[in-house]
Amino acid sequence: MKELNEEHTPETEEFGISSFVYRRRRPFHPERWTNWLEDWPVDIVRAKGFFWLATRNDMTGLLSQAGPSIILQGAGEWLAAYPEKEREMILKETPELLERWDEEFGDRMTELVFIGVEMKQEEIEASLDACLLTEEEMQIDWMKLKDPLPPFTASA
Repeated sequence: MKELNEEHTPETEEFGISSFVYRRRRPFHPERWTNWLEDWPVDIVRAKGFFWLATRNDMTGLLSQAGPSIILQGAGEWLAAYPEKEREMILKETPELLERWDEEFGDRMTELVFIGVEMKQEEIEASLDACLLTEEEMQIDWMKLKDPLPPFTASA
């Protein structure tokens, strides 16, 4: 009846539901990322997307979260990790990929969508930013970082 009388309050307003995309071109430090995942913000009820983990530089990570369930798995290799000839062929066939291409890191990036109730976006972004490699860590051998996450491959 409220809808018919144009008195309906959208659920996004009524329940404080919002979403945002977290996009960064720097990899996560595996220990800090693991700690963040273990202390998942309660106001995030759904999340999905790709992430870049420093110790798995060639593999795209996939995050899928709904309520208390969090799944991390591989989602194939970053295009930047392909052999040069194969990569060049794909980029030639799909030039729009170059719009988001980084000269140093190619297509590697983190791109996660968060949906939640009364989320504190700035706080969540700041806590995720704290998981990224620092300037100093960007200069070291990332494979020497401790990686407590279970292994994942392109299919699991």
